[in-house]
Amino acid sequence: MSETNQLAAEILASGEQTLATEAQALHDLKQRLDETFVQAVGMLLACRGRVIVCGLGKTGHIARKIAATLASTGTPAMFMHAAEALHGDLGMLTAQDMLLALSHSGSGDELLTVVAAAHRLNVPVVALTGNPKSDLAQLSRVHLDVSVTNEACPMNLAPTASTTVALAMGDALAVACLNARGFTPEDFARSHPAGALGRRLLTRVRDVMRQGQAIPQVGPSASITQALDEMSRKGMGMTAVVNEQGIAIGIFTDGDLRRLIESAGDIRGLNVTNGMSHHPQHISPEMLAVDAASTMDERRISQILVADDAGKLIGALHMHDLMTAKVL
Repeated sequence: MSETNQLAAEILASGEQTLATEAQALHDLKQRLDETFVQAVGMLLACRGRVIVCGLGKTGHIARKIAATLASTGTPAMFMHAAEALHGDLGMLTAQDMLLALSHSGSGDELLTVVAAAHRLNVPVVALTGNPKSDLAQLSRVHLDVSVTNEACPMNLAPTASTTVALAMGDALAVACLNARGFTPEDFARSHPAGALGRRLLTRVRDVMRQGQAIPQVGPSASITQALDEMSRKGMGMTAVVNEQGIAIGIFTDGDLRRLIESAGDIRGLNVTNGMSHHPQHISPEMLAVDAASTMDERRISQILVADDAGKLIGALHMHDLMTAKVL
C-alpha cells in the first residue's frame, strides 16, 4: 500500500472510530433513560418563567444550543454563561425560572456558585453531568446522567462523546416538551418568521397583495385603449373592471386581448366590457399566500383579484408577488 493510500485509510479509520464511539455513547444514554427524565420534563413544563441554561467551556457551547432549541420549540429559555453570571448576569435569574445546569465533571466552582444563587431564590435545578456523585448532581433536584465510557478523542481528553451525549439529552428534553405541549408547525413558524416555514405558514394574501393605486382597475365604460394603458402602467398583465360600488364585475387580461383581436380584428372602437371575462374569480385577503399560489396553479392563472366578504375589490395578486415574498 502506498504512503498516500495508507494515510487515507488511517483518516477513514479515525473518522469511523469517532462515530462508533459517539454512537455507542448515545446507545448507552438511551438505555439509562428513566423516571428522572420524566421528572425533568415535568419541571420544564411546570416552569412559569424561563429555563435558564447554564454552562462553561465546551459544555457552555452545548448549553447555548440547548437553550436555542428549547426556545424555538415552545419552551421559553435563554443561555447564561457560568462565568459571566458571577459578574452581573445572575440578575437574569428570577424566582419564576428554573435552572438547567450542564457540567461534565459536575464540580466547576462558577456553576456551583450559580446553583447556590438559584437555591436562595428557591429556583428548581436540573443538572446534566457525567458524575452522579458530583457536587452539582447532589445539589440538583433532578440529575440526568450524561456520562460516557470514553471520549472519541484518542487521548480521552477533548470533550467529544460527552458533548454529543449532553446535546442529545437537551434535544430529548426539548422534543418531549414539544410533544407534551402539542406544539404545531404553525407554532414553530411563529418563532421562525424569517425562515421558509414561517413565510409559508404565516404570510397571508393581505401581506403581499397589491393595493390602493397599485391595483389595475377601470370602469365598465372604459375603452379597450384605456384598459390597455392601465394594464401597461400597473404591469400585472390584466385590469379589473369595477362598477360604482367597487365590485369587480370583470377582468380583462392579455389573453382576453388576444382572443378579442382574433374575433373582432379592429378593436379601437370597442369597450372593455366587449372583451372582459365576466364574474372574475377572487380570493380573501386572509387566505394563506401559499394556498393562494396553489389556487392560481390549479386554475392555471398568473394573477387573481382579492375581495372582501362583500365582494368589494381590495387588492390584486400576481404570481411574481409570491415569488418576491419568497412564499414559493
